[in-house]
Amino acid sequence: MSGPDKPKVIGEEWSDERVKGFLAIDIYDKAENPDYHVLLKAYQAMRAGDFERFIGFFVEAGRDVNAANSEGETILDLISQHRKGGDYAQALEKAGAKRNSAAGN
Repeated sequence: MSGPDKPKVIGEEWSDERVKGFLAIDIYDKAENPDYHVLLKAYQAMRAGDFERFIGFFVEAGRDVNAANSEGETILDLISQHRKGGDYAQALEKAGAKRNSAAGN
């Protein structure tokens, strides 16, 4: 099986098919922004290089890199708070992601 259901293995190379599989992640809480949810799950599961590839597929699919959670926080706002989030944040910024100043960042 390929995609987000496959167990995480450290150091394993991810195929484009597996990376793209995150585009199909469904959400249970219909009040949550689906684009934010997908970005969060990809960030949590992927290494920085795979995440950067995913962002390219995400944008190509017409998805919103500036989607916000219920508190108005974008995924870039969240990742920017993490000590090891620099490469992830850089990939988002290259794709046009912005911090949401209204979220207090």
